[in-house]
Amino acid sequence: MKKSLLIALFLVALGGVLIDQRVNIMFLTMFSGEPPPLLEMQNEGPSVVWFDDYYTVQSIDERTFAIGETRYFQQNFNYLIVGEERAILFDAGTGARDIREVATSLTSVPLTFVPSHLHYDHVGNGVDFERVALVDLPHLKNRAVNDQLSLQRFEHLGEGEGYQTPTLSIHEWLTVNTKFELGGRGLWILYTPGHTEDSISLYDAESGYLFSGDFLYPGELYGFLPNSNLGDYLQGVRTVRQLAEGKDLRIFGAHRGGEMILESATEPVTEKSSALRTLPELGLTTLYRFQHSLEAIKAGVEKSSGVYPVIYSIDDRVVLLADPSWLQRWDPIYPELEVSDNKESSF
Repeated sequence: MKKSLLIALFLVALGGVLIDQRVNIMFLTMFSGEPPPLLEMQNEGPSVVWFDDYYTVQSIDERTFAIGETRYFQQNFNYLIVGEERAILFDAGTGARDIREVATSLTSVPLTFVPSHLHYDHVGNGVDFERVALVDLPHLKNRAVNDQLSLQRFEHLGEGEGYQTPTLSIHEWLTVNTKFELGGRGLWILYTPGHTEDSISLYDAESGYLFSGDFLYPGELYGFLPNSNLGDYLQGVRTVRQLAEGKDLRIFGAHRGGEMILESATEPVTEKSSALRTLPELGLTTLYRFQHSLEAIKAGVEKSSGVYPVIYSIDDRVVLLADPSWLQRWDPIYPELEVSDNKESSF
């Protein structure tokens, strides 16, 4: 009896450790500790220019550029958003190549780097930007010492590809739901968490552009990572929908759908073909479907596949990878930052 009890207690304890460390264990088995080989160069189409043998440049309009890392397995896209007096570089990839050379070839105005969130494939590890701006959230700003923010392991997630957690020198803290002025152009800072608790999007109301980072893009949305929260996702979707209702909105994400990175997510979202080699752009229809799916997941009526992470189909271009229902989190970290119809808004 005593022996059986000890075995049961051991199994319970082991199960608790495995649950607590599930993402860490998965990353250790998935990645080798060094960057993966680059993909072959592809013909990206007539509207895309190869800057070198790594970066591509595509003009969205005369003041907005998508800088692609299409040879990197995650198919990253970073955005240069230019005003009359300054420009924002929204995301900077892994820093495998210095993205500043691309940005400064496209504009001569001063450049500010703004990460959509703090994962390793967005913060440009080791690239020394002259000016960095970061969202002002208590769990970030309270940790900064003299505006130096040392990133944490599960905030960065770079170990799997051999990237050390960097320290960012913050020159400007961005207040959520305020406008970042570039001179003749402004970008609203929106809090769109879910993928991480520090995720933001930039909204150009005049052009109808939403630069969404990893919050929403064509492909596999990662909603099961450390600091992922489905309640946060739902809050972010409601914020964007509140602002965009009745408007034409072009959503530009940070990744382009392709082969599933996780073997457990059996089928690719889209074929790896010439048709796929476009900007990672979505519209309001996907946003509406995402909200509907999240509400159905919360209510326990949305079907999923897989074991871990479980897979929810949003539409034919987007799937959500999430914790199983008994591990899902639905309490937003900063509910007060949601833009809703019962709050005064100058958007």
